[in-house]
This record gives sequence, structure tokens and C-alpha cells, in this order.
Amino acid sequence: MAVFKQHNVDDFYEIGEELGSGQFAIVKRCIEKSTGIEYAAKFIKKRQSRASRRGVRREEIEREVDILQQLQHNNIVELHDVYENRTDVVLILELVSGGELFDFLAQKESLSEEEATRFIKQILDGIQYLHSKRIAHFDLKPENIMLLDRNVPLPRIKLIDFGLAHKIEAGADFKNIFGTPEFVAPEIVNYEQLGLEADMWSIGVITYILLSGASPFLGDTKQETLGNISGVNYEFDEELFSNTSELAKSFISQLLEKDTRKRMTIQDALNHHWITSCGHMEEDSAAREAEKKAEQLKTKRLKEYTIQSHSSMPQNNTYANFERFAHVVEDVGLMETGLSEVAEARHTLQVDIEALLSIYNDKEAWYKEESETARKQLSQVRYEFRKVEATRRLLQEDIKSIDASLESISGKYSQRQSQLDALRQELNSELQWLQDVMNSLHPEGLTVTCCLKPICKKGSCGFTGHVCPP
Repeated sequence: MAVFKQHNVDDFYEIGEELGSGQFAIVKRCIEKSTGIEYAAKFIKKRQSRASRRGVRREEIEREVDILQQLQHNNIVELHDVYENRTDVVLILELVSGGELFDFLAQKESLSEEEATRFIKQILDGIQYLHSKRIAHFDLKPENIMLLDRNVPLPRIKLIDFGLAHKIEAGADFKNIFGTPEFVAPEIVNYEQLGLEADMWSIGVITYILLSGASPFLGDTKQETLGNISGVNYEFDEELFSNTSELAKSFISQLLEKDTRKRMTIQDALNHHWITSCGHMEEDSAAREAEKKAEQLKTKRLKEYTIQSHSSMPQNNTYANFERFAHVVEDVGLMETGLSEVAEARHTLQVDIEALLSIYNDKEAWYKEESETARKQLSQVRYEFRKVEATRRLLQEDIKSIDASLESISGKYSQRQSQLDALRQELNSELQWLQDVMNSLHPEGLTVTCCLKPICKKGSCGFTGHVCPP
């Protein structure tokens, strides 16, 4: 759990000039009074209530601080101390004064792939450290890749701004839409499961820009940019990459892979031959001269890109304005400022909705196609079911007919059986009468010829006083 010192930061640090600002944060140079060491003080405006949209939620600030407190690496900005007052949380950070990497490279007269790989290697080293701790940065872009000191032969890279960083818990379901549209991965655009792979996509975009001076997915609108990312719509333009090695293109292609399972991991990237071959490229003088011309074109285009990106960057001085006019905003202009923010948020939300709507329409078309296939299959199943049902009804009718026939036969059998029993009784009665008559006609011991010749068997006719014929 992050612990914030409940002291006045001015008692321990001399706060100097502004170095930069964001939507709800401002960074100023400061000097620690006890040591004289320079640092950067990042003032983060706290959100004062759940209903408010001004400021950063405390849990988000705590998450950033928790992550920074876990990090200690040569290529990652270091957190020195944390203070808190009524309105702000103040992060005392390592002073990174060398400026942005792209600004530094754009000012060079030439740039070779070998030089580029040295800087990319440092970025990869920093990300490898993050990923080893299951931490994803989620906001890798040129503005967050700084130099500690540019006045050295090989300046050291420093990764900054961990406001969007998250620790990726195993098995946790984590989805979000954040980051800078130009550099976010397709899984962010499509609101899918997020992981460490999103950082690798951003490194691919950064490398593409570094080598060409052009952004692979940037469109005229945010919606077009997000659509290009979702469809992985980019190419290695011949004019921009005519003198770029196949190894460099392979490195970029394996990072700009939509399927996160196929995208290079940080270890794959570090082991890629374009990175490992750094410092071992042998070229003859003619090839070197051709590369020299290409290098000048590359830095020129990179310079144009940095100028354009800085000029088109929206002014995010919300924090500075708040600090300057805090009492006025709170006492007089709160409603006006709130309405302005709502209008601004509505415009941003509208743009995001349009981008998401475009993605939704693509998914809806796919669902409709799948639904039509399922509908046809269901129709076939229903047809087969009706056939089976008709056969079942026919069988039931046959069974009923057979049952009726059996009942009829059973009735006739019972009738014949009754008739047979009646005949048997009648015959027995007649036979008894005949015996009585015979007994009365013949005295005892008189031998007579059997009158029942056709039916009498010797000794079995049941009459007495006569002799059965042989």
C-alpha cells in the first residue's frame, strides 16, 4: 500500500520552473534542501468527489505510486519521495533533462540502423524489466521515451509516465480503452483481454516511425486511425523503406501482429537478429555512402514528424489553469468550467463512440453472416424433425389399427369360445340322457351292441351293459 507523507513539500524542496504539464498534472523542477540534488516534482490534482470529473481518482494515483516503488532500473525513471496535501499528490521523481528521444534524433544530421538499434535495445531492456514483474506500461509513445542527458556519446533512455501502467494478474479479466490512439494495440481498440503484449505492439509502431519518419496507422481522424489499427492496415512504403534492411522490416512485422499469440514477446524481440547484430554490420564504402544519403532523408522525415506531432498535440493545461485560477473557479466560475468540460468530454465521447460504432458495425456484419448460416442449419433441422414427426404419426395410426384388429379378433375368439362351451355342455347333456335311456332299456348284465360305433373306442365309450366292437 502506497504511503504518502502528510507534510508540506515546500518545507523540504525548493520548487522551480515548470517543465511540462498534462491534463491533471504539472511537472516542475525542484531542489532537495537537505542535499542540493535536483529532482522533478510531479503535482497530480486529486479528484475531490466521486461525482466530479476534475482530477485523478486516488486509487489511480496509488496504483501509479505502488508500481513506481517496485521499479529500479537504469532505463526507468526512479521515484524518490511522495507527498500529499489537500488538493495534490506530489511525486518527487528522478530529473530526466535530456528531452525526448525523437527530438534528439531529429536534430542529428544522420541516423543509421545501427544507432537506431542501440536506442531500441535500451527501450527493450526497460520493458523486459517491467514485464519480468508482470507490469505493462500501456502508454509507450515518443513523448514518454526521454533521455537522461543528451550531452554524452550514447544517451541513456528513460521510460516515464506510469499513469496507465497496470500489474497483470494471472487469470484476471482485464479490459480497458486507454492510451494514445496512434500507438495502442488492436486488443485495446477492440476492447479485448489485455496483457503485456500491448507494449510490444507500441514498440513496433515506435520503431516504424523511428526508421521512416512516418506513422504506420495514423489517419485523418481518430476513427480512421483506430480502424487502421483494428484492420492492421499498414505497409512498408517503398519510398520510406527503400534503404531499410529486411531484418528491420522483419522486426517491425513480428511486433505489428494482430494475434497476440503470434506477436513477439520482449525476449523474442531482444533475441531478434536485428537487435543482436547491432555493432556487427560490415559494409563497403559505396554501400556506406548510399546509406548516408538515406540517413539524411530519414532524419529529415523524422524531424517533420516530431514538429507535426508537437504542433497537433492538444493543449492540456487543465492543471496549470486550475492552480492559477483555483479560487476563482471554485467561488465564481465552477458552473461555467463544468459546462465547458462536459462539452469537451461530449465531443471526445462522440468521437470515441463513432470509432467504436465502426468496429461494432464490422462485428455486426460478421454476426449476421454467422446468424444466417445458423438459421439455414436450424431450418434443415426443423424439416428433418417434421419428417420424423410425420413418420411417428403414421406409426401411431398403424399401431391403433393393429390394436383395433387385435381387439376384434379377441372378441371373436371369446364369442367362439362361449359357443364351444355351450356346445360342450349341450353334448354332455345329450350323452347323459342317452346313457340314462340305454340303462333303462337293458337289464343289468345284458350284452348289447354299441350304438355309437362311429365314435366308440373299445372300452372308452363310457356305457355299461354292452360290448364295444373291436
